[in-house]
Amino acid sequence: MVFTLMVWGASSASAGGPTSVLITSPAAGEASALYYSDADYRELERLLGPAETGSTEQPKGADLDRARQINVTWLAHDISPWRVDRVFAVESEPPWVWIHTAANVPENLNGYWHRAEQPGRLSSLLKRLGVTGKASGEGYTGIFPAPWQSDAPAAADAPTAAETPGPATADTRTGSVRVGAPGAGDRTDDGTDWWWALPGMAAGAVLALLLRPFASQVRPDRWRRKDTAGPRQELRDM
Repeated sequence: MVFTLMVWGASSASAGGPTSVLITSPAAGEASALYYSDADYRELERLLGPAETGSTEQPKGADLDRARQINVTWLAHDISPWRVDRVFAVESEPPWVWIHTAANVPENLNGYWHRAEQPGRLSSLLKRLGVTGKASGEGYTGIFPAPWQSDAPAAADAPTAAETPGPATADTRTGSVRVGAPGAGDRTDDGTDWWWALPGMAAGAVLALLLRPFASQVRPDRWRRKDTAGPRQELRDM
């Protein structure tokens, strides 16, 4: 019974909210992380701004080629990414920062462009977190956000059965990532839907345990067929 309740209760568990954030600098090869209980966690969230505000188009006139890209990945339960902010900062006087926010990860990376309202404070926070060092020869410029795409997955991009899985490759100019392994849409039935029968098996086991004491008290000849020819007679010598 306890096992059955655990199986039924697992489907109603909620994913919960974000618990940590990972900040990385691809060019410098630096990384930092914050937990939700840290004051800088809430400060970073405030300075990056709301998720679905701004424009879906790349800002015109913004010289993003000379900007430093910093990736901010928000994690639910420390393992599941749900939002990605790509920060493009230029150290100038005054500094300016553009942010691309995608809040429907990992389904897609569609996001909105908006300018930081307090670029100076955001740049100071990132510097304090240690992700604004000099570019390293082992780093890379980062993956630029791709143009807004349809929410529906493209059928042409889905790998076929004849394709051989291979390593993941990334195009830093378009922001597209291609992985040779089959996607979720190519999964076949592997027989893992048997779990729905577990509650019935558990209920049958419990029922058998409850009826066992009663079954041991029943006489073996109780269920024998009775003679329907009438009462038996016996002739005795008196």
